[in-house]
Amino acid sequence: MDLSGTEEEEAFRHGLRAWLRETLPKLPPRPPATDWPARRAHDCAWQRALYDAGYAGLHWPSDAGGRGAGPTQHLIFLEETERAGAPYVGASFVGLLHAGPTIAAEGTAAQRARWLPPILRGDEIWCQGFSEPEAGSDLAALRTRAVLDGDSYVVTGSKLWTSHAEVADWCELLVRTDPSAPKHWGITWLALPMDAPGVSVRPLRTLAGSDEFAEVFLDGVRVPVGNRVGAENDGWRVTMVTLAFERGTAFAGEVVACRRTLTRLARAARANGRWDDAVLRRRLGRLNAEFTALWRLTQWNVSEADHAARTGGSGVPGTTGSVFKLRYSEARQELYEAAAGVLGPESLDAGRAWTADRLSSLSYTIAAGTSQIQRNIVAERVLGLPKAW
Repeated sequence: MDLSGTEEEEAFRHGLRAWLRETLPKLPPRPPATDWPARRAHDCAWQRALYDAGYAGLHWPSDAGGRGAGPTQHLIFLEETERAGAPYVGASFVGLLHAGPTIAAEGTAAQRARWLPPILRGDEIWCQGFSEPEAGSDLAALRTRAVLDGDSYVVTGSKLWTSHAEVADWCELLVRTDPSAPKHWGITWLALPMDAPGVSVRPLRTLAGSDEFAEVFLDGVRVPVGNRVGAENDGWRVTMVTLAFERGTAFAGEVVACRRTLTRLARAARANGRWDDAVLRRRLGRLNAEFTALWRLTQWNVSEADHAARTGGSGVPGTTGSVFKLRYSEARQELYEAAAGVLGPESLDAGRAWTADRLSSLSYTIAAGTSQIQRNIVAERVLGLPKAW
């Protein structure tokens, strides 16, 4: 893996910095956390600005609408946009980081042409319809049923913790198409139009007071067969592609954000006198080492996926994504526990971003596969240990 900067890459960095300096001051303020229609409009406008400037889908293959850039440019983009305080993907995250890469890897030419350009332009938002009331950590236990009827699947069931369902145009939906098959073999991956008759959404309020998650109820919803990504009953394999992107590369920008947060914490500790606490200094120093290592692992995962794509592979991140997800989710929680030690009572102020981020961090050992699931994957697929029964 060679991530040293070439002249071309340094020119890319300087060009990006110049564009950010010119563009960011012109952006409108970010809408309130509870106003998701306004946040959708804000996030889509930012994505469109990236698209018009040639920065959308940098690392996506050119035949998927991207620029086919190498891993170094992708990482430079993440570093520079975060350092400049640019908006993150926001409501666009499922399309840009999960569904879009999955369709690019597994979709037909017609599917890629239909769904990928609107994702990159910020025209359409996706949500993720995976978890169910009885199928969270054990995702393969899902019960939402899809029955083939002519040229459509008729879908009945419900989904839980569906990110951004209330503002989404499409949903990456897992359904059971063969209830008689072993649970991992009877699943299919569908693209569900969220405006289809029979789809209803009920937002869920989080500890932080936001409602970016929802329950989705599906009552005889018809989904065209042409919206199936991969073969019927091969959805578990396609899902592993989605989860590989979610765990392997989707958190890359957040690692940069955590490193910036750590720098802000160190400055706050110096300003309020808590820097004199040797235990706190050691804690922040260890976290700095943790996030530096996680950034190196991110570089490895991005480079590995890029190398696979350029040598005839799928471009799907490998099992090191589970190594990253396991440590990152716990380190993020430790970061915001340390923030409470630095900020003291201020960290309990519900109106401050610190508090919302700390509450949000509690979900990271569950989201995108629990830490227990990640440990099993690392044990079985990385270390080659026998399955636990």
